[in-house]
Amino acid sequence: MPLQYFDDDDALAIEFRNQGNKSANPSYMQQDPPKVDQPTIMQPKQACPSNFDSANSSVDAFNVAHGEGDANPSIARTSNASHAAISTKDEPKSFSKAIQDPKWRQAMKAEIDALKKNNTWTLEMLPPAKRPIGCKWVYKIKYNTNGTIERYKARLVAKGFTQVEGIDYHDTFAPVAKLVTVRCLLAITTAHNWELHQLDVQNTFLHGDLNEKVYMQLPPGYRNKGNQHVSRLRKSLYGLKQASRNWFAKFASALKLFGFQQSMSDYSLFTYRRQNNFLAILVYVDDLIIVGIEVARHPSRIFLCQQKYTLHILTETGMLGTKPCPFPMEQKLKLTPSTGSPLSDPMKYRRLVGKPIYLTITRLEISYVVHTLSQFMQAPRQPHLDAAMRVLRYLKSLPGQGIFLSSSSSLQLLAYCDFDCASCPTTRRSTIGYLTLLGNSPISWKTKKQSTISRSSVEAEYRAMASTVSELLWLKGLLKTLGVDTSQPMQLHCDNQAAIHIATNLVFHERTKHIELDCHFIRH
Repeated sequence: MPLQYFDDDDALAIEFRNQGNKSANPSYMQQDPPKVDQPTIMQPKQACPSNFDSANSSVDAFNVAHGEGDANPSIARTSNASHAAISTKDEPKSFSKAIQDPKWRQAMKAEIDALKKNNTWTLEMLPPAKRPIGCKWVYKIKYNTNGTIERYKARLVAKGFTQVEGIDYHDTFAPVAKLVTVRCLLAITTAHNWELHQLDVQNTFLHGDLNEKVYMQLPPGYRNKGNQHVSRLRKSLYGLKQASRNWFAKFASALKLFGFQQSMSDYSLFTYRRQNNFLAILVYVDDLIIVGIEVARHPSRIFLCQQKYTLHILTETGMLGTKPCPFPMEQKLKLTPSTGSPLSDPMKYRRLVGKPIYLTITRLEISYVVHTLSQFMQAPRQPHLDAAMRVLRYLKSLPGQGIFLSSSSSLQLLAYCDFDCASCPTTRRSTIGYLTLLGNSPISWKTKKQSTISRSSVEAEYRAMASTVSELLWLKGLLKTLGVDTSQPMQLHCDNQAAIHIATNLVFHERTKHIELDCHFIRH
């Protein structure tokens, strides 16, 4: 994508033009699931999966069915049924309670048998000066999308918080797929009409090799008669700090042996090319492609939503029967750290605001509100809580809203950026926001407070443009990895004429010399 600049409104490599009047309800924002012909829906996981919860032990591969016609999909119906079933079942919180139920006893036996078959540990005497880490059982009921119980799952989890750095573990970082990459891959998939599959790897972390000598107490309910043996872990176990890293390292090395190339734009993306064949694998912990999102596919589009998770939030907060609200935040509302009385229970606010963060994966319209409310986590006050409750009322009005990825979309990058000058009443820093589309499919968006105080609205807009260009350049590299032609010009829409003139004119003068050089790279 060559970089060119013009003074008119013709297409350019990175094009700056006035935004004009933008539709309040763009075509890619769907309030309800699109009409498709009985699509097969990707089975979503429980909301916000943790390490052990996301490691579903079943191998669940699926094909998203293609169809024709105008029948309604069953996302809303299955989500409501599933939600009703979940609320009627209890998951034991302790081993003493679970051991009384034969279903959970069988689940624990199946887990132990799987660990033995995988040679996860060996029984040894504890060496002097060594301290074994503990372990616990975690119980989870897995549901089908229609609300019926799929299975009872018991997971043995190591108490990794007792590990000692430098002895029990060293490095812990493991790459996780960016959600922008997920949306970008799905947009390209529907545009090229590629096949789409999802795979949940069985007992994921148990496949990782453990390099450190880690000793663990025997699981509750299982004891070796006659001696005081402990288990020396030979394979990674859920709960260990290095478990995710070990699994990803082994999986990545296996893919490379088969000829896959690891992307430099997103290390969780692997691609394979052989003649006319192309294969892309995106890894999210133990899921290949996607986690926690409901996906409906039609030959002309893909629809993404998180209705099940939305209903889970509303029920957990007691807001399922609340009066709906048509918008998430009052216009021109200014929240400050000192207005109103402090909350007696700050944890309530933190839980309330933390949950919608995960919703911004498919609900871009609440990104600004969630960004604003997240700034008061440390010492929330009553006005902050009132604003958070309004967000829940808005979610109640449109629980099934999501994003629409069109199969007829061009694969040309397009971005819009804007700013709110000195919007923070405390720091007077400006807030920037941008939206990036692949054709007419939204794939990336962000709202962020600027790190410095802008001396003018022009500087604030110019910084917003610089942040957006950085995102466009990263997406360009990602598209190249996925085999997309990037020779077409990228377009950046901006509504500040002064910022456009600064970007297109290679002149430094009194009005721009205070702007750091890191913003001027958009000229090149």
